[in-house]
Amino acid sequence: MFEIILDTETTGLKVSEGHRIVEIGCIEIKDLIPTKNKFHCYLNPERKVSDEAFKVHGYSDDFLSRQKKFAEIADEFLKFIDGKRLVIHNAEFDIAHLNNELNLIGKNKIKEQVVDTLQVARDKFPGSGISLDALCKRYNIDNSKREKHTAVIDCELLSKVYINLLDQKEPSLNLTVESDINSETKSLSKIKYYDKIIKPTEQELKLHKDFLKREIKKNYFN
Repeated sequence: MFEIILDTETTGLKVSEGHRIVEIGCIEIKDLIPTKNKFHCYLNPERKVSDEAFKVHGYSDDFLSRQKKFAEIADEFLKFIDGKRLVIHNAEFDIAHLNNELNLIGKNKIKEQVVDTLQVARDKFPGSGISLDALCKRYNIDNSKREKHTAVIDCELLSKVYINLLDQKEPSLNLTVESDINSETKSLSKIKYYDKIIKPTEQELKLHKDFLKREIKKNYFN
């Protein structure tokens, strides 16, 4: 199963206020294992960045004015995500902005299935912090490079958080399975976002576990 870890940065929060995307980052994973395929671009939003957004990502109007417009990269982006499940933290925000950009150039809305890791975390840890930073802290994931929010760094962090949310530990972590995979994946089936949220199959989880075991053995003995 191919999935795309996706993140965007924008000029501001609300599409209704005319805000636009300034950066898109995507990392492809297969059976929960990162491939070498990535998509990344900065975009000219054709408007000013709000003061609040600039504090978040640090992209200036001058820098963004020299970048491509969304219409110039749309086909490449759509080809990259075509037919792959999207994994996004706070998916409602990113999908709303992506669909707005597509609408502005006369293209159809995102049709791919979406997993919202914010909702996964909310269901799994009710009442606890579920921001990306909070989840990194929970899972001991180093987020020291995240001085500013950037799509690429956020995707890299989210890919690690996603694996941990599914209780599939990375090579650097304890691989002891503390809960039954079936019970964990059943909890994912309760997530509601758009029409359908897809859970990893047992075969996908097994492939990922086998990969991690090989990597640990290789890294430990070499």
